[in-house]
Amino acid sequence: MNNRKIAMVGAVLCLGAAVSAAPQLDKILKGGGIMFAVDKFGPDINKAINTLTKTNNVGTEYETKVVPVLSVGTGSYAGAVQVAGPRTAVEKVKAVAQIEGKFGPLGIRFKALIPIASKSVSDIKRVPGVGVSGILDIKL
Repeated sequence: MNNRKIAMVGAVLCLGAAVSAAPQLDKILKGGGIMFAVDKFGPDINKAINTLTKTNNVGTEYETKVVPVLSVGTGSYAGAVQVAGPRTAVEKVKAVAQIEGKFGPLGIRFKALIPIASKSVSDIKRVPGVGVSGILDIKL
């Protein structure tokens, strides 16, 4: 095989690898974008939601916070939500685990959103007393 053929085969293999890796790269970039947006703008987004829903200063024990949503099964970031509950419990929440399933013969789909104490879906520990109070759509 001459150098030209070797270069051509190498180029085709690189192109094939790039095409097959594109969906994963897209997921990584979107997940990173969501994490960046939540880390950077979460407190501001939280204030905006509280202003919209008129939940500012509703009580000294009540707290809200914006955290990422982790899709269980893939561990990828699927979006962000606002959680609400007692201050000490909300402070423990690092993310929300999203679990999807089907129910009954009609195939009714559901999503369960569970506030958890880590940013990992490998060891889900629910934070009791905290619920989801808002769902955020982040355009990427």
